[in-house]
Amino acid sequence: MSSHDLVKYLTEEFVKYVETPRKQRKERKVRENWSSRWFGMIPMSIMMAIRRKDRKL
Repeated sequence: MSSHDLVKYLTEEFVKYVETPRKQRKERKVRENWSSRWFGMIPMSIMMAIRRKDRKL
């Protein structure tokens, strides 16, 4: 990917962002836990295992 392609992509994404109404942008935003966003299901599975272990004790 050349720098020209990157600039073109960023420009297109920026124009899409600016052209969408503010209300629609706010509706599209979904709060996602940062750990699941960066690491997938691994943190959730670890927390479930810890909670299960705590309940058994």
